[in-house]
Amino acid sequence: MNEENKNRKNVLIIGIAGGLASLLSKLILQQHPDWNVIGIDSRKITDCPKIKGLSVFKMRYSRGNFENLFRDNQFDYVYHLARISHSANIQDGLNKRLELNVMGTNRILDLSLRFNVKKIIILSTFHVYGALSDNSIFLKEDAPLKASLKYPELRDVVEMDQICATWMWKYQNQVESIILRPCNIIGNQISNTMSRYLKNHLALRPIDYNPVFQFIHEFDMAQILYRSITDLPTGIYNVSTDEFISLRDALDIIGSKGIPFPMSMASAFNKFLRVTNFHVPEYLIDYLRYSCLIDNSALKKNLGEDFFRFKMTETLKLLKMSS
Repeated sequence: MNEENKNRKNVLIIGIAGGLASLLSKLILQQHPDWNVIGIDSRKITDCPKIKGLSVFKMRYSRGNFENLFRDNQFDYVYHLARISHSANIQDGLNKRLELNVMGTNRILDLSLRFNVKKIIILSTFHVYGALSDNSIFLKEDAPLKASLKYPELRDVVEMDQICATWMWKYQNQVESIILRPCNIIGNQISNTMSRYLKNHLALRPIDYNPVFQFIHEFDMAQILYRSITDLPTGIYNVSTDEFISLRDALDIIGSKGIPFPMSMASAFNKFLRVTNFHVPEYLIDYLRYSCLIDNSALKKNLGEDFFRFKMTETLKLLKMSS
């Protein structure tokens, strides 16, 4: 094997239609133009970046399709970014979410082991901890995952995270594995619930609660995904900056006046907003009441003290510029 082929790596990005995956694919190929990146998604792929080294395919996340994909390509690194979130604008039923988030994840893990993948990076979320009144001030990675106790619709998200954690430690000597639990990711290229909520002039704005939030810029999140290949050993990592900000201050920076309301009326307002398609998933209402802050010391231990490009105020102002 010549030196060029020895250094060339094959990378699979599952969920390539997402904005975060697009940013990641560009980062990888900017740093390693000789690498081969394959991106797959069950959604439309017409908006995926067209760059040299990236091959994009639309496919169902079935066992047969995954097996053919892994058999035909000797992947060195696999990114599982395809978790179906509980978006207010996507009416995915629980069965569909269970199929991908739980069953699909099991297939990806099994195939990564069978076909000798060197490293798999899995994107989870800090939502697995839940927004509860008795949360610790800064939750560490070993904190219990309580999100599904109050909201059964989060059961698939929590179960996916737990499946990955169990598998990771069981096979840690055969496959390197990373589980990332980021705080609220916001930016212009991703269309997640939090980004839409913050920019929305009809955003729910509690008058009797003012919880504290953590935000991370989409570009910083893509950088951490990229650096996970080389800089993070097997383990679970919360992803957040050292900064935090109150909900009211965040909305003020963005310029969203929102709808002032008492928390006792939150669900009623949210049902009304459902007609306008501006509502939020019901479980997120508790995040307007209780803070859910995560500890980032494990990440800093491996990436250093100052690994974020964007400060929180700048991140919010950039979101404002796009609204």
